[in-house]
Amino acid sequence: MERTPLTATEERHSVEELEDLAFELREKLLHLCGTYEGAVHIGGDLSAADILTALFEYGMNVDPADLANPERDRFVLSKGHAAVCMYIAMAIRGFLSYDDIVATYGQLDSAYGMHPCKVQLPGVEASTGSLGHGLPIAVGMALGARGRNDEHRVFCLLGDGETGEGSVWEAVMAARSNKLGNLVAFVDRNRQLMTSFAEERVVFEPYPDKWRAFGWNVIEIDGHDMSQIVAALDGLPASDSDTPTVIVAETVKGKGVDFMERNLAWHAGSLGAADLERALTALNASRVKETV
Repeated sequence: MERTPLTATEERHSVEELEDLAFELREKLLHLCGTYEGAVHIGGDLSAADILTALFEYGMNVDPADLANPERDRFVLSKGHAAVCMYIAMAIRGFLSYDDIVATYGQLDSAYGMHPCKVQLPGVEASTGSLGHGLPIAVGMALGARGRNDEHRVFCLLGDGETGEGSVWEAVMAARSNKLGNLVAFVDRNRQLMTSFAEERVVFEPYPDKWRAFGWNVIEIDGHDMSQIVAALDGLPASDSDTPTVIVAETVKGKGVDFMERNLAWHAGSLGAADLERALTALNASRVKETV
């Protein structure tokens, strides 16, 4: 995929730069979780951090200074409870203010709610939160783009848990039937639901084969390996192709903080001062371990 940036002077980040930005995103996520008195969906935020960094900083053709450009790529956060991760990714990219997010998140009349609202936040393409709805919205966007002969892509990030919803598979079938090669779905395959591990409640496996059975182009990656995410984005078929693509990204809920990783207790939570220091220490330790 050869992307022509909307901003004339924009250069694409290297894998190493993207890794640094993903670390910054996780660090800011933890700081927010440590200052907000209510619960933050920190586990699923951390599992999606690398994907959202790669999308906003590398894969999507977007310009924070030109939000209405018809040539921009669109993004739908189907797993709307990961809104904080999206907000901060957008802030790092220049769409939003991180200080405003921290100062107002979750407050009455704040633009930064637990789930995203397109009315409150320019740059957010769809209000989401009810699971299983994001991909149908993205299918409609992609179909509309085809009707207008637009060349942009529509990206959608789903959690694997929500793919137990029938509405998702209706959308999957509709996308292939309408030959929406301009549609790209990412699945944050962290294998956890709110209160259980996925396979304990819903049998998803063989998971990628389910998408293949519906006629989609399937790419399987490690969702925390930035080089694999970049390669998947670079290898997307042309947006005018006939086959939609799903990138199944194997991830770890709570990634980067050892006491949160694969821990059901950290689907959502808050951090006191001591836990925040502990979490930041763990995050830094994981960063050192990855670079050794």
